[in-house]
Amino acid sequence: MPPKTPSSWPGARLLSWPTARRLVREIADLAFASACAGCEAAGTALCTSCEAELEPRVVRLRSGVVPLRAGLVFDGVAASVLRAVKEDGQTSLIRPLRPALAAAVDDLCAGATAPRRIDVVVPVPTTRAAFRRRGYRVPEILARGTGIPLLRTLSYVRRVRDQRGLGAQERRTNLAGGLHASRAGDGASALIVDDVITTGATCAEAARALGAAGFTVVGAVAVAATLRRG
Repeated sequence: MPPKTPSSWPGARLLSWPTARRLVREIADLAFASACAGCEAAGTALCTSCEAELEPRVVRLRSGVVPLRAGLVFDGVAASVLRAVKEDGQTSLIRPLRPALAAAVDDLCAGATAPRRIDVVVPVPTTRAAFRRRGYRVPEILARGTGIPLLRTLSYVRRVRDQRGLGAQERRTNLAGGLHASRAGDGASALIVDDVITTGATCAEAARALGAAGFTVVGAVAVAATLRRG
């Protein structure tokens, strides 16, 4: 009997390669975690005390474009855990971050004068450089956890600078006209999903691109937001 090929293994067709690779990474995170991402306590990816620090505390941000909500302040444990996800590949830590994103969605919908219908969630796209470095798209993974149909329609139409270290106006200039929606919205209501909101420039550009394609953008949500002085 010839040996089984990977495509003939039981259940092989149930998982795409990116999904299988992510599961392997998450198992490795749990098996070999040597320190808590929040406090560096030995022996766990996230200790009980630090997980409690991720209890949602919704942040409402002012924006002249669309309503912005985040489930946590980007500081302390939340910032450390998000950095571990984005820079260290600890994708298993996305699970304890999902309640914060869910709280942001709930608060956005509850704060509307009329019930908000959300047809699709649209993740902020990851730049090619970031995807090559990480091998996964954090906003997309987060968006899939909302339970709302996901639509990957936004993409960069030109190269943009790394946003780190840029001020609010520099971010707006850097991103202006940089995103494009590849599908027509035909009036569908869309919710933008990102991992961190810093100045709101990325969400504003995403809203512009979606609006130009015929979507009705109800707002943008993220796991955490950076609080700005003043």
